[in-house]
Amino acid sequence: MKFTTMVCKVKKVLRAHPTLEGAGVKLKRAFGFDTRYDTDPFLLLDHFGSDKSEDYIAGFPWHPHRGIETVTYMLEGNVEHNDSLGNSGVIGPGDVQWMTAGSGIIHQEMPMPQNGLMYGFQLWVNLPKAHKMTNPMYREITTNDIPLIENPESRIKVISGRYKQVNGVVQDLFADILYFDLKIWPDSNFTYPVSEEFNCMAYVYDGVAVFPGRETFVRSEELVLLDKGNRIDIKAGDDGARLLLIGGKPLCERIAWRGPIVMNTDEEIDTAFEEFYNGNFIMKPG
Repeated sequence: MKFTTMVCKVKKVLRAHPTLEGAGVKLKRAFGFDTRYDTDPFLLLDHFGSDKSEDYIAGFPWHPHRGIETVTYMLEGNVEHNDSLGNSGVIGPGDVQWMTAGSGIIHQEMPMPQNGLMYGFQLWVNLPKAHKMTNPMYREITTNDIPLIENPESRIKVISGRYKQVNGVVQDLFADILYFDLKIWPDSNFTYPVSEEFNCMAYVYDGVAVFPGRETFVRSEELVLLDKGNRIDIKAGDDGARLLLIGGKPLCERIAWRGPIVMNTDEEIDTAFEEFYNGNFIMKPG
């Protein structure tokens, strides 16, 4: 059987837009509620970065989540985590916090800047209907545990998914996804074979890059949504490029979403908030 290469071409380019979250943290949202079916199984990608402490120091005080996983990836600064499971810890530059909210978790994430800098990302991954009410879980991964692959033209940090023969550090997930932090050297190319079933996207956060199907550069703080195919091709500009490469098999389920709760029906959302306000949001493991 002959294999046909289908390069993933640019479907849409979105500019990250400023927004406020938590107790008044200024950040930039690459995608969110309005594109949730285009980015399925991913719901949201926030990019936070500032050298002004007033932009972020109020942080994200105690709040609930249900039905999703949140992935915080730091480049600069530290974040302190506490949650209703009793977990506490601090992630720093290059570290990842992978939190499965499942049936319900209440947590807080508070900034601990280094030399005034805070810089990183938070990705929300939807949970499939069958696992919305799974037991909550928290994983803290240090940068030294994340595979780093050096090639003549690129450097790949494999957070989840698989690059060649190397598996990402985060496995046993409820959705089939990949999450790479990718650096492409100046005027160099990166090629990656991907499942034709995946929704794929790339968020450029430094430098510029060229993608098939678009003649002009994709610049820093722009997100590329790619058409389905089986190969991703990216070429960096004169100064190179850094980007997050994200892809996953869509769940193809209805998404009911209100604030920090993401379920499949409006009734499930109502139940979640009712339980939260009544004090029985946190459930015993089952």
